[in-house]
Amino acid sequence: MTRLRQLQQVGVSIWLDTLSRDLLDSGDFRRLAERGVTGATSNPTIFAKAITGSAAYDRQLAQLVADGMREPRELFFAIALDDIRAAAAVLRPVYDRTQGRDGFVSFECTPDVADDTASTIKQAWELWTRLNLPNVMIKVPATPAGIPAIEELTARGVNVNITLLFALRRYGQVMDAYLSGLEQRVIQGEPLDRVASVASFFVSRIDTVADLQLAADSPLRGTIATANARRAYRLYQQRFSSPRWQRLADRGARKQRPLWASTGTKDPAYSDVRYVEGLIADGVVNTMPLATLEAFDDHGDPRLRPLGDDAGVEVLPAAGIDLDAITDELERDGVAKFARSYTELTACIEDKLQVLTR
Repeated sequence: MTRLRQLQQVGVSIWLDTLSRDLLDSGDFRRLAERGVTGATSNPTIFAKAITGSAAYDRQLAQLVADGMREPRELFFAIALDDIRAAAAVLRPVYDRTQGRDGFVSFECTPDVADDTASTIKQAWELWTRLNLPNVMIKVPATPAGIPAIEELTARGVNVNITLLFALRRYGQVMDAYLSGLEQRVIQGEPLDRVASVASFFVSRIDTVADLQLAADSPLRGTIATANARRAYRLYQQRFSSPRWQRLADRGARKQRPLWASTGTKDPAYSDVRYVEGLIADGVVNTMPLATLEAFDDHGDPRLRPLGDDAGVEVLPAAGIDLDAITDELERDGVAKFARSYTELTACIEDKLQVLTR
């Protein structure tokens, strides 16, 4: 029994926080699935690294160009969605075995629509219908514009992965949007039992910012991110045990599971499995970079722990730390980082076009 399998046995789904053509073509992704990986996520940063760092996409790009496709966004969608389909095929047995609870691959809307509700809905719906697979999720950022998009997309039956989630108050809005979308489906007479969603709560980035504001010898260093996530988990437990939720559950609705994202350790002074071991709980997803996954399988502790200690958050104001300001900054910065990656990605595609069309 490997540590990854033990982690699954206590109720944690293990997703991989990367995806690439090389990973798929080499068979490495299939081997990871055989070891216990039951999902995968992608985003503009991941695809930018995959496309700029490899020649694996060049042949397909050349063929697409020969067929008359020249617009960088469409070329990106064409090659990236093929990766999503291939990964979804590997994970389809997981989806079938778990009756639609697990086995998902996520693809993110482009960051240029993050602050536009109508454009987010339009693009997410186009991606969903284009993929036409039950075990994919469309990632929508938890920006103010993203909240109504989550509700509308859920009402249409789209599996939504809410990303770039940092603040507790925003998490409450995300859960409400999901429940409201399901309630719309009830009114429309639509089924609820195959609508899936996860709320991706970003973890380690909070410590990266908070630690800079704390004294070097502060006992709070490296504790704020997990404390914030633990509070989020308790909010999840409350919201998904309410009478409002029970009415939907009675109709077959599935809980919107918390997903711990950004779980790779940024500070080398901390354990490389800090954000896995500290957030083990039944019913959550942990999406790990490959290095973190391998580290946990080598020396992680998979025991279930009660997520009850968030004392660090309570004393932050006395330490001069404004957690709301930190999470607001991280939300804005997260969208900006993805936008820069998307710009880099399209520039890379344009450069490749120059070579391919000579």
